[in-house]
Amino acid sequence: MMRRRGRPLVRAAAATAVVAGTAGAVSHHQQQKYANQAAEQQAQQEAAQAVSAPPVAEEPAAAAPEIDMAQLQQLADLHTAGVLTDEEFAASKAKLLGLG
Repeated sequence: MMRRRGRPLVRAAAATAVVAGTAGAVSHHQQQKYANQAAEQQAQQEAAQAVSAPPVAEEPAAAAPEIDMAQLQQLADLHTAGVLTDEEFAASKAKLLGLG
C-alpha cells in the first residue's frame, strides 16, 4: 500500500480556509454592491419626488377685508326704512364688502 506524503488533514483545512475566505470576500463585495444600488435608487426617488412635488405656497393668503357688521346692519336698516333704494343699497353693500 502506498502512503501519501504530507498531512492530509492540514491540506483539507487549508483548502477549506481558502474557499471560505474567497466566499467571504465575494459576499462582502456583493453586499456593498447591493447597498450602493439601494442608496442610488433612493436618491433617484427622492430627486423625482422633489421635482414632481408641487411647490409649497410660501405666500400668505390675501387677507379678506374685515366686514363691519354694524355698518352692514345700518345699511340694511336704512334700506328697510326706505331711505336707500335697492340700487343704492346694493352699491353701498358691495363697497362695504370690498366687491366694488
